[in-house]
Amino acid sequence: MKEITEITSIEMAHEFLEKNELSFLYVSRPECSVCHAILPKLRELLDAYPQIHLGHIDANVVEEVASQFLIFTVPVMLLMAGQREYIRADRFVVFDRLQEQLEQIYTLHQERYL
Repeated sequence: MKEITEITSIEMAHEFLEKNELSFLYVSRPECSVCHAILPKLRELLDAYPQIHLGHIDANVVEEVASQFLIFTVPVMLLMAGQREYIRADRFVVFDRLQEQLEQIYTLHQERYL
């Protein structure tokens, strides 16, 4: 399964995005049952994309994440290229659609940097 970087501050989140060309931020709360169900599926899906780095943010710990990334509910998944958001999926995720979107962006990114 895809390795997760635990992000514990908003500064750490920005550093994570700057360091990794393609980043997937997963924002959740410990008391969210949907969050717990989705994370293993997301990690499995991202295994197919080795250049996408996965970062997890607990919204209870990093409260600023809501205002910085305009998050109104959890879980939220954001695919970022640098500081730019390409995919936003929240609450009830259709993984087939998410995979299609990931494939398109990942392929374009690969072509751009080959």
